[in-house]
Amino acid sequence: MARILITSAIPYINGIKHLGNLIGSQLPADLFARYNRARGNEVLFLCATDEHGTPAELAAAKAGKPVAEYCAEMWAVQARIADGFRLSFDHFGRSSSPQNHKLTQHFAGRLADVGLIKEVSEKQVYSNADGRFLPDRYIEGTCPNCGYDKARGDQCENCTKQLDPTDLINPRSAISGSTDLEVRETKHLYLRQSEMRAQLSEWIDSKTDWPILTTSIAKKWLNDGDGLQDRGITRDLDWGIPVKKGDEDWPGMEGKVFYVWFDAPIEYIACAAEWVDAGKGADWERWWRTDKGADDVRYVQFMGKDNVPFHTLSFPATIIGSGEPWKLVDYIKSFNYLNYDGGQFSTSQGRGVFMDQALDILPPDYWRWWLLSHAPETSDAEFTWEAFQTDVNKDLADVLGNFVSRITKFCRAKFGEVVPEGGDYGPEEQALIDALDARLDAYQGHMDAIDIRKAAAELRAIWVLGNEYLQSAAPWTAFKTDPDRAAAITRLALNLIPFYASLSAPFIPDAAAAMLTGMHTDAAWPEDAATALARLPAGHVFTVPEVLFAKIADETREEWQTRFAGIRT
Repeated sequence: MARILITSAIPYINGIKHLGNLIGSQLPADLFARYNRARGNEVLFLCATDEHGTPAELAAAKAGKPVAEYCAEMWAVQARIADGFRLSFDHFGRSSSPQNHKLTQHFAGRLADVGLIKEVSEKQVYSNADGRFLPDRYIEGTCPNCGYDKARGDQCENCTKQLDPTDLINPRSAISGSTDLEVRETKHLYLRQSEMRAQLSEWIDSKTDWPILTTSIAKKWLNDGDGLQDRGITRDLDWGIPVKKGDEDWPGMEGKVFYVWFDAPIEYIACAAEWVDAGKGADWERWWRTDKGADDVRYVQFMGKDNVPFHTLSFPATIIGSGEPWKLVDYIKSFNYLNYDGGQFSTSQGRGVFMDQALDILPPDYWRWWLLSHAPETSDAEFTWEAFQTDVNKDLADVLGNFVSRITKFCRAKFGEVVPEGGDYGPEEQALIDALDARLDAYQGHMDAIDIRKAAAELRAIWVLGNEYLQSAAPWTAFKTDPDRAAAITRLALNLIPFYASLSAPFIPDAAAAMLTGMHTDAAWPEDAATALARLPAGHVFTVPEVLFAKIADETREEWQTRFAGIRT
């Protein structure tokens, strides 16, 4: 039994996320977690809300609430929506937790002790209109590298180049839009990442199995321009983790907090401590410290491509630089962007279908299947309502749903709601079993490799085999002249339902559960097709399931297309 640690990039607290966010980290992470649990592996799947920094302060101010109260409310909202999409986190934590405060301050102290933190007097942008220093993310302007006119002061999301606010052309406040900016002197702490360039380069070079997208972004940041730059880890803000060296005050840093990008990844570790303190698990250090048993853990991270630089450089610099035996990530699965119907999803501009809206109009399995089967792994993908309608109707309703409905209703009509006895399997059944075994091996190979679109295509092909067998064997025709032959066909086809349910559960857990409930059995990952297709013996009672998937009508699709064409208010 393998031990698999899985983390999803933690979403910002400032609002409900869109479908692009969902497929960029949380949903594929859930797929991998469910798959590994089904295969009998020990899994710890962690996620949390990213609650610090200016985004939280501004969102709270807009809502007219204290920031701590706002974050608590939004955590509950995001947790509820995650549950609505059946995201099977072992714990959904908060970066504002006491555990993360303690661990972040601990890491800062360790890094200071080994000389990897320096104090820097620097000039930062101050907005006279807003009456505050502007964090990097809240200064916008034109990227000097690619010309994108909405680049942020820390990074251009268009070309992913790392920036400083003073690099921007025509900078403005992202809060008020004011260009009345001036530069003032302030003191901050910097992580001396440049001192760790050789170690980080060697570590990244050792990851020969990483996706090209992950490695290319990491190496671009590592080698771009003057190479890896030292990075500020504190900010002049009210909301955040107070700057301390472990338990000790940090002279000169009074009133400052740690930069959100320093404390947010540390929450992955702190979340495991929260998991234990919540009474859900025990001994979190066996997952995170190699001197406590984590040396045999495989750690997999899921994230969008814009998060790759911090997870391949800054967070590893923190872990490695501490000199302590913390577990480093083994594999980073990164994703390109999912665009929306000819444009882009945008949280800030409210463009696209958001997670709460999606659940209001359809059950989660519809969204899970479409998003995962179109995961933007090798290039950006695009959501269109036409493609969504076509694929849902074809894959879920016509292929899987129709198979389950046809065979269970036929059996009920001719043999009752019981697996029929009689008849023997012949060459046609053996051919199906052989084909299923080959497909099963391929499906498992793609899932192990986290090739999500290939896995979805293989799963659909497995569903298709059942339909092709049913169409070819035609038990309704055989029943007229050879009821025993019809019984054998029906028995095998009914056994395909729990086989399909077990394989499909990572993608469409609700439908899988409905299939298993209808067949009065439990999930069991198949070792081989022949064994799996003998699970339900003759005489086993079942109940015809309700319709698994309703088709999306043209008029319904058109209504949604119109409804979600504008900007959400």
